[in-house]
Amino acid sequence: MNWKQLISSQRLGKEGSQSPLAERRTEFQRDFDRLIFSAAFRRMQNKTQVFPLPGSVFVHNRLTHSLEVSSVGRSLGADVACELVVRHPELAETEIHAIGAIVSAACLAHDMGNPPFGHSGERAIRSYFAEGKGLLLHPDEEGENKLRRDTWQDITHFDGNANTFRLLTHRFNGRRKGGFVMTYSTLAAIAKYPYSSQLAGRKSKFGFFAPEEEDFCRIADTLGMLRLPSEAGSGVRYARHPLVYLVEAADDICYEIMDIEDAYKLRLLSIDETADLLLAFFTPEQQKALREAYPTDTDPGDRIVYFRSCVINALEQACVRIFVDHEAEILAGTFSGSLIEHLPPLLHQAYTRCEEVARGRIYCSKDVLDVDLAGYRIIYTLLELMTEAVLSPDKAYSRLLLGQVSNQYQLKADTLDERIMAVLDYISGMTDVYALDLYRKINGHSLPMV
Repeated sequence: MNWKQLISSQRLGKEGSQSPLAERRTEFQRDFDRLIFSAAFRRMQNKTQVFPLPGSVFVHNRLTHSLEVSSVGRSLGADVACELVVRHPELAETEIHAIGAIVSAACLAHDMGNPPFGHSGERAIRSYFAEGKGLLLHPDEEGENKLRRDTWQDITHFDGNANTFRLLTHRFNGRRKGGFVMTYSTLAAIAKYPYSSQLAGRKSKFGFFAPEEEDFCRIADTLGMLRLPSEAGSGVRYARHPLVYLVEAADDICYEIMDIEDAYKLRLLSIDETADLLLAFFTPEQQKALREAYPTDTDPGDRIVYFRSCVINALEQACVRIFVDHEAEILAGTFSGSLIEHLPPLLHQAYTRCEEVARGRIYCSKDVLDVDLAGYRIIYTLLELMTEAVLSPDKAYSRLLLGQVSNQYQLKADTLDERIMAVLDYISGMTDVYALDLYRKINGHSLPMV
C-alpha cells in the first residue's frame, strides 16, 4: 500500500462527478462537519457507553465518548503526518497532512452504528436470532420465510462496526446514492475489521454486511488496500487501511482511561485507587512532579482530571512512535495486533492494570449489569414484534406497528432479507430512551395524555 493512493477525496455515490472546492474546507473536513450535524450523530447523546444514562452524576455516553475519541484521533493523525513527512520528504506536496482530519472524522463516526444499551444491545440482537425466536428464520429450517445464508451470517454476528458502515453508505428510502456520501479514505479508516461476516468467527467482529460488500470492495480496491487470500466461499478479507490503527488507538485510549475516571465519579473507585492507577503510567520521578503539580490539598476531582490528561498525552505520543516505527509493516499488511499492544513495558503494564480493574470493578458493577438485563428484554421484545410485523404485514397489530415507523426504513421491501435488515436498521438506530419508551407503550405501561 502507498500513501498517495491511500488518501483519496473521492466520494461514495459521486464517483466521477466531483468539482473543485470553492471554499477553504478540505473534503475531509467536510466529512467531519457532515457527521457532526447529522441526526444519527445527535442520537448518540442518548445511547449508553458503559454506565446507565446520567442521573445526578454525568458520565460518558456514546456522543461524548466519540467527541473525545475524535479529539485524540486528530492529534494522533496530525503528529503521524508530521513524522511521515520528515521520513519521506517526497510526501510533503501530497495530501498526507490531511491524516489528522481523516482520522478525526472516522473517530467521530466509529460508534454511530451501535444499537441502544451499549454492547449488550449487540449481544441481544445476535442472541435473538442465534438462540431466540429468530431461529425460525434459519436457512436450514423447513417451510417459508427463511433467510439467505449471507444474511443469516450477518445478523447472528451483528456488530456495530459493520452497522456503522451500513448507516453511512446505505441508500435508505428518500436518501441519495452513497448515503452520507463520505470520502473513500474516511470510510476505509472506520472499517476496523475489513472482512465479511463469514470470517467473523466466535468474536462477532466484521466490517460490512452482505448488501454493502460491493461498495466496500470498490473503496478498498480504489485505495490500494491489500486483498488477502481466503478459501473459496469463505468471504472477502482485506488488510486494514493504515489509518484504522490510529482510529483504534484513539478509541482504546479514551474508553479505558475515561472509564476509570467515570468509575471514580460514581464512587466505584476511591481517589487513592484512581490516582495510583493513573500515576502508574509514569516513572517515579515523573510521578513526583505530577503530585507536586496537584498536591493532596487541591480539589480531588481536578487532580484526577490532570493525571488523566497526562496519561492520554503519554499514550498518544507512544502510539505515534509505534505507528511510525512500524510503518513498513503496516503498509505491507503484516503488522500484528493493535498499537496499544505494542506499548513500551511501563505503559503496557499500567494499561493492562486498568483493563483488569475495569473488568473486575466496573463492567460487572450492578448498574452496568442492570443495563444488560434491561437491554436484552427491551430489544428481544421489539425484535420479536417487528419481525412478526414484517412477516405478516396485513395483520391488524402489524399495521399499527409498521405505521409508527418512518418510511425511510424499507420494511415493505420485496425480499424477506431486506425487510429483516430494515428491522435492524430501525431498532439499532433507536436511542436508549426511545427504545424504552416504545417498549413501555407496547406493554401498556405508558399511555399518551388524553
